[in-house]
Amino acid sequence: MFVQYPLPYAFDALAPHIDALTVETHYGKHHAAYTAAFNKAAEDAGLADKTAEEILTSLDSVSDPALKNALRNNGGGFYNHNLYFEQLSPTPASAPTGKLAEAIDSAFGSFDVLKEKLSAASVGQFGSGWGWLVADASGKLSIISTANQDTPITLGLTPIVAVDVWEHAYYLGYKNLRAAYVKELFAVIDWNVAAHRYEDAIS
Repeated sequence: MFVQYPLPYAFDALAPHIDALTVETHYGKHHAAYTAAFNKAAEDAGLADKTAEEILTSLDSVSDPALKNALRNNGGGFYNHNLYFEQLSPTPASAPTGKLAEAIDSAFGSFDVLKEKLSAASVGQFGSGWGWLVADASGKLSIISTANQDTPITLGLTPIVAVDVWEHAYYLGYKNLRAAYVKELFAVIDWNVAAHRYEDAIS
């Protein structure tokens, strides 16, 4: 059974960057709904014994189009949101260190340039979706965006940082000001989590 990442912080702990009602609604309603629907779809498909990664990277093996779509959308929603909430912290490491810091400097020139490019990709994603810092199999970093609940692992990429730009992630606090939300999100991204993800990806 797939379970939501258990929040180690209170709903109001990310304020003023992300308000309590947004976290409560985002996690307790949207993420919970994706999780429940993914569990049902996985059971219906006979895939309940698989990991989310195994399911999402082998969707072509599901012959029923409706079931495949349910797994893609709800599985992506479950997986992406776990990544998103795991990387947030009221006391985050504000910059990357170690191998991730070196890879960022190599790929982008500086941490500031990375933030600019990731912000631009996230804000520029048309409609609902995500901005991502990802690593390929060689450890090289890049920035992509995906629509809806599509996830980088289906492209053979490892997610390092996830920026949720569905309106439910920010509309209660920021209305239609997506760029303002993305700017504030960087204040609560824990780059220690990102560094661990990167180290796992290249190990």
